[in-house]
Amino acid sequence: MPTLPLTPANFESTIARHPIVLVDWWADWCGWCTRFAPIYESSAERHHDVVHGTVDAMAEETMKNAAEISAYPTVMAYREGLLVYNEAGFMDAESLEELVQNIKWLDMEKIRREFAEQYGVPAEPYGAATPAVIGGTSRMAGLAPTPSRYGWPGL
Repeated sequence: MPTLPLTPANFESTIARHPIVLVDWWADWCGWCTRFAPIYESSAERHHDVVHGTVDAMAEETMKNAAEISAYPTVMAYREGLLVYNEAGFMDAESLEELVQNIKWLDMEKIRREFAEQYGVPAEPYGAATPAVIGGTSRMAGLAPTPSRYGWPGL
């Protein structure tokens, strides 16, 4: 599956409709972004169950500011509507693969409880509207309506 360009028109709906979404924030003048792009595209081809979105931070200035992006490339990962990873810097293919696998194996019930404690909101089960965090502020993204299909192969 190719990468998906994200804009204000489809950012939140993409996060809401898909269980796992990676977002690559990039700039055309960034040499590390140019090196990371083929690695990210290769990951998108390998992991059809993970949406690999891209945001041109120079074209989407408002989104960049809302997400408090200050370095490129920055990768964010959302699992079931919650921001679970946000880190700037180049990643090699092995590191990106490890990140994808770790996100697939997250204990989301535990994450939801911790999120509820930290932000003082109820720990909603998967499928209920839960606020996602982008740039340290609460944003409603909702959750993907599909059941979780992650775990040991064959289970």
